[in-house]
Amino acid sequence: MAKEKNVQPLRTKAEIEDFRWALSKYARARDLFLFNLGINVGLRVSDLVPLKVDDVRGKTHLVITEQKTKKTKRFLIPRATRELIESYTRDMSPSAWLFPSQKGNGSISTTQAYRVLQKAAEALGREDIGTHTMRKTFGYHHYKQHKDVAVLQQLFNHSAPSITMQYIGVTEDEVDATMEGFSL
Repeated sequence: MAKEKNVQPLRTKAEIEDFRWALSKYARARDLFLFNLGINVGLRVSDLVPLKVDDVRGKTHLVITEQKTKKTKRFLIPRATRELIESYTRDMSPSAWLFPSQKGNGSISTTQAYRVLQKAAEALGREDIGTHTMRKTFGYHHYKQHKDVAVLQQLFNHSAPSITMQYIGVTEDEVDATMEGFSL
């Protein structure tokens, strides 16, 4: 996977809808579902791709061991996301991969997830999209709705609120806002 540089969240509902449109036009239903799940639960791609249907279908909470930190994480799956899961997995076996690879019996790789997101980003002329875009989008909108960086810091397992704010791009937005009308 290429090194993600200056990866940004999708900051507006219109940007999210545009990205959904590009995925629906240029990718598979699996990939659109990956994006929708990713922006609604805030997990890293490395924690999403190994999920099986049974991990999420009919569940109110998701319990995972994070690939990066090896910490066990339990969190609520939002109601609308549970409905999306039920619809997507309706005809899938409980033991099936949530994001099955077309090559063999496994799930897609994080590299494949990156390629899919890049294809949609290209269609939209965006160069600031990567696998972290989903997690950053979740964080950005969670913060904008709840204004609670401490909760978000805990969800992301960050060591300091400043790291969380920088990660989700809010710090950059706030600096830009102070400069927009500045003049001496």
